[in-house]
Amino acid sequence: MIDRYTIRYFLAVIDHGNFSKAAAQCNVSQPTLSVGIAKLERLLGRKLFQRTSKRVELTVSGAHFAVHARRIEADFAEAERSVADTAAQTTIHLGILSTIPTRWHEMLVKEFQPFIETERVEFVEARERDLLEQLSRGRIDMALTIVRDDNDRFVSRPLFTEGYALAMGLDHSLAQEEVIAAEALADNVMIARRNCEALSETSRHFTSRGVRPFFAAKTNNDDRALAYVRSGLGITVMPMSFACPEIAMPRLAGFALKRTIGILFAAHVDPAQIEATFTYNAMSAAISKLHPE
Repeated sequence: MIDRYTIRYFLAVIDHGNFSKAAAQCNVSQPTLSVGIAKLERLLGRKLFQRTSKRVELTVSGAHFAVHARRIEADFAEAERSVADTAAQTTIHLGILSTIPTRWHEMLVKEFQPFIETERVEFVEARERDLLEQLSRGRIDMALTIVRDDNDRFVSRPLFTEGYALAMGLDHSLAQEEVIAAEALADNVMIARRNCEALSETSRHFTSRGVRPFFAAKTNNDDRALAYVRSGLGITVMPMSFACPEIAMPRLAGFALKRTIGILFAAHVDPAQIEATFTYNAMSAAISKLHPE
């Protein structure tokens, strides 16, 4: 008999690309995870992974089993929800991208309050990759996150598209400019937003232009990054939805990257049913107020 934990180990290795990260995700040691994978391979009579010194890849058998494993894990999650108490059956598990501004969370909560007697919302904040994993495993019902053209794993509802800009204090010498070239920032101190989905693109943009600034702070917390910016410690690159009266946000010349924010639905839910809920409609109303398009 195949134990659920071995399926979880198997899916974690696929999602993270190596055994050490998968073990951390499952809160077990790497040897424990390896033993679990070996047990699963013995039960199936097939090798599931091809291991090299640089990467872990699925075998043909592993790829076939992965389709069933995801379905089994989603069924487990659905079964757990189905035997929960009545109140929990009306709980909607909503994933939210970690780079969604805090004031958006506040607006969402306010919009949800009138319906709290009939629907409860569990907020799950995470990075894009982790949200996709939780959607795949059926741990959340939908996610307010980035919608990408090449992601056909989930039904999606795009809501709006926005670009990125420089965030700087109002007293910065370039704060009144509309567009600033990267070269003009060569001597500026910067703040690294380590949770930013555009971090690699931003880094390449500056380094390709010979700009290698000093980073006074590196943070996973966008509120703290904004505090550093407001205080004058440094500047950073942020999505335009972070614009507020306390900072200036001129555009970065030649940096055309944009992100589309929308809703992704997990495979275990019917999008039409979710779209009929108070929660979905309240969220749509909040987004319309925050980002009318």
